[in-house]
Amino acid sequence: MRTKGSAEELERKRRRAVALLEQGEKPADVRRILSASQSALKLWRRIVRERGYDALAAKPRHVPKRLNEDQLRQLAEELQKGSVAHGWANEIWTGTRVATLIHRLFEVAYTPDHVRVLLRETLRWTRQKPERRGRERNEEDIERWRTEEFPRVKKKPKRGGRTSSSSMKPGLCSRRSPAGPSRPGG
Repeated sequence: MRTKGSAEELERKRRRAVALLEQGEKPADVRRILSASQSALKLWRRIVRERGYDALAAKPRHVPKRLNEDQLRQLAEELQKGSVAHGWANEIWTGTRVATLIHRLFEVAYTPDHVRVLLRETLRWTRQKPERRGRERNEEDIERWRTEEFPRVKKKPKRGGRTSSSSMKPGLCSRRSPAGPSRPGG
C-alpha cells in the first residue's frame, strides 16, 4: 500500500530519514519522528549506499491517458455503426470489444470493466440483452398456428362431467364433524 503524501513529500521524508541516521540519531527515534518502518529505514540507507542520494528522488507517476470530449463523440459514432462494421461476427458490443476498438482508434488502453462504466455513465448507453430467436423463424407460420391450429387442438373440458382434477368424490371433504377430527380412544 502506498504511503500517503505527494511524491515530493515522500522524497523529503526519505532524504530526512537518511540524513538523521547519518548524523547519529537512533533508528527508533527516526522511526518515531518520521512515522517510518524499520524496514523502510534499512532500505533507504542501502539505496543511498549503493546508488547515492539521487536514487531517493521522487519518480514521476504514470498518469493513464484518457479520452477527451471529441474522442468520446467519435467513439459514440463508431459504436453506432455496429460491431460488424468493425470486424466482429455479430452485432453485440461487449466491454472487451469496445476496449479493443478504443485501443485501435485512439491508442488508449481501458480495461473491459472501465469501458462498461464509461459506456453507462459517460455515453449513457445501457446494457442490452439480445433476443434469442431462431434464424429460420417464420412469423407468418407462427401467427397462423396461433390463430388456427392451436384453438383446434386445444383441449376443451367435457360437458356435464367433473371439472375438478381431484380423484376424490366432491362431497367427501365436507363430511367432517363440527368438533374436528376424531381421535382414537377419545
